[in-house]
Amino acid sequence: MAAEKTTKTARKKPLFFRRDWHKKIKLGSTVKKNRKWRAAKGRHNKIRLNRKGQQQRPKIGWGADGASKGMIGGLEVVRVENMKQLETVGKGQGVMIGSIGKKKREEIIKKANEMKLKILNRYKKLADFKETKTRESAPLGVPQEKGGKK
Repeated sequence: MAAEKTTKTARKKPLFFRRDWHKKIKLGSTVKKNRKWRAAKGRHNKIRLNRKGQQQRPKIGWGADGASKGMIGGLEVVRVENMKQLETVGKGQGVMIGSIGKKKREEIIKKANEMKLKILNRYKKLADFKETKTRESAPLGVPQEKGGKK
């Protein structure tokens, strides 16, 4: 069902950045978070005038259709903050773990793996947590690696 919804919007949507973003640092030539769309306001601006050969402008037609809007990878997003909420997640839905601690995050990930659910925001934090556990359980007298500057 979810795969059918995303087939309609399979075309490639261009990235919309403001004019001359590649020329100035403050517009995002080196910092990606500064690359964002701002409408062209200049009198002779070719992008504002919709001239051929210029970059695309964001328009309503580039948006996703209503059925697939808000989906990630064809899955409906469900925010989960505890085990009770995890049990309500069904097929065709992806788990987005909320702001919780490492211990509960680990429990939710284990349970989601058992239920064969896809976790949409699985990232490094859990891997770092496992490394710290192994470091703490190392025997005494054995030198441990330090994560400071070198």
